[in-house]
Amino acid sequence: MRSYIPSYELLAPCDLAAALQNMSSEYGTWKPFAGGTDLMVLLEAGKLSQRKFINIYGLTELRGIEVTPHHILVGALTTYTEVRRHETLTREFPLLARAAAETGSIATQNRGTLGGNVANASPAADSPPALLVYDAELELVSSSCSRWLPYRDFWSGYKQVALRPDELIRCIRVPRPSKAHHWRQYYRKVGTRRAQAISKVCFAAAARIDSHRIRDVRIALASVAPTVFRAAETEKIMEGESPTPSLLRAAQETLAAEIAPIDDIRSTAYYRRRVSENLLAEFFDLLSA
Repeated sequence: MRSYIPSYELLAPCDLAAALQNMSSEYGTWKPFAGGTDLMVLLEAGKLSQRKFINIYGLTELRGIEVTPHHILVGALTTYTEVRRHETLTREFPLLARAAAETGSIATQNRGTLGGNVANASPAADSPPALLVYDAELELVSSSCSRWLPYRDFWSGYKQVALRPDELIRCIRVPRPSKAHHWRQYYRKVGTRRAQAISKVCFAAAARIDSHRIRDVRIALASVAPTVFRAAETEKIMEGESPTPSLLRAAQETLAAEIAPIDDIRSTAYYRRRVSENLLAEFFDLLSA
């Protein structure tokens, strides 16, 4: 059954300050509506329980991509299309550009926002693994203050995030890589088809090879746990070691123990665990080349 549209309210504030004031004055009542690519699906299915929204899509303060000597700051309302078309992002952060290119249809990429994808906190989202690999930070703002939070600390559980009811994500900050660091980077989304499919497993990883040793390894996965997460134990196993077959076997065993996939309508836990191990092997091939 479709939702009854007159039962919903949508405010359209003129600027960010007005939006934050509305959210603060009626704490927990109003929720932001950005690209709407997830919310509209729930609305169409009659499953959108929240009734009051603030339209933030037109707020210029949440848009734009700023390049500084040490960071790139991506406004929360930056679309996937803008991510994959930005020269510096595609050159220095190819995992994020790849994720943006594989998120939904062209229509979704034109409308959906990076900040919305983060705030929605789906454990199957495509861009969060790349953001975790790149040690992204979030700027969270309210009518009274702003604060920076490492993205790895954003989740506390399934759909549970450190975003207060009166806060918005203003931007995402990613440290630019040193020119002396030659990253080997890998991204793979496994789904029912190549596009317009929710991932069964999403895998992002990066590392450096220094004197035949793995350095600064970072591995993040989606769709295999209640949240998108960094595989910290697997990273420890690999750090400082040579990419040998015996190390791969040990890393695969560690990764299989770290993840917590489930059986659902899209896949099985067994399949997700085996695919995760295979994707790690593909990453090893890249490190061994």
